[in-house]
Amino acid sequence: MKYHLRINLILFLLLIFQGYANGQGKSELPLFSESQPLEMRLSFSSKDLKKEKADSVYFPSIMHYKIPGGSWDSIKVDIRARGNFRRNQCFFPPIRVKIKKKDGNGTVFEGNKALKLVVPCKNAKADNDQIVKEYMCYKMNEQVSPFFFSTRAVNLILTDESTKNPKSYEVKAFLIEDDDLVAERAGGKIAGGRQILPGRLQEIAAVQVDFFQFMIANTDWSAVAQHNIKIIQMPTNDFVPVAYDFDMSGIVNSYYSTTSEMLNISSVRERLYRGFCRSEAAMQQVRQEYLAAESNIMQVVNGFESELGPKEVSDIKKYMEDFFAILKSDKLFSEQILSKCRTN
Repeated sequence: MKYHLRINLILFLLLIFQGYANGQGKSELPLFSESQPLEMRLSFSSKDLKKEKADSVYFPSIMHYKIPGGSWDSIKVDIRARGNFRRNQCFFPPIRVKIKKKDGNGTVFEGNKALKLVVPCKNAKADNDQIVKEYMCYKMNEQVSPFFFSTRAVNLILTDESTKNPKSYEVKAFLIEDDDLVAERAGGKIAGGRQILPGRLQEIAAVQVDFFQFMIANTDWSAVAQHNIKIIQMPTNDFVPVAYDFDMSGIVNSYYSTTSEMLNISSVRERLYRGFCRSEAAMQQVRQEYLAAESNIMQVVNGFESELGPKEVSDIKKYMEDFFAILKSDKLFSEQILSKCRTN
């Protein structure tokens, strides 16, 4: 058993090395190679977007963005609402953006044919803070897994054209790269439209995702059902999970977040390990990886103090310290992770 685990681990590490050689890790596309927020303007009718349920129907729009030097440029795009919960519950729906290659060439969007634009649920400071905290989750994920979605923060002026007198809002937002680009950097392809049994997932990659979801206190996901998880099929036929959509997590703690009645928790702030049981060697390896990444993760949190404020960042750091205390204690690690893993 240990021999097979060692062989599988060696093959997986070789895949990771090969992936990095092919550009895996953070995207090198212009849009994601810069860290400062992108200034953008976008106009649409939120009423029309939410009303249209067909994923194949897009609405034409113009996306304005600020270029180096401070002037504005623009690009033609097609947009639609995405998701279900926020589309129905929020004033601003999450948006999917399509860009034709000829329109993107020579711009900061070059190389991106599709993007997700995550916007606040409503126009309020609390909603903007939730967007910043969800964006922070993506940045923390970069510290603990070689498989992640690249993101770019956006300062967005959003104009809603649902009424005769369009109204503009200044909101926080962020862009997420397309699924196919993540898979391409990893040297694989998206395994969409199918259930992947837990045993088919590459063990180390699966545990990395399981620990991350536990760290941010997220239970709104399923690798098997591919709910808020994309699966990359590697050339070796390994399947690698990649996590996204963290608005229901305890670290974001959105006012609309809920917990499933099937789970024995009463608040999204309660951590519950939802990963499947894996080998002791894999669990201990990822445990050490996370402990080694603790300072980097805390640096990510510290980097958001100017946007969230010292008190909010201090509270988040305390919440994260509680997670690392579990990893540092053999007793707590056994009680809250090893004994909580799922067998079916």
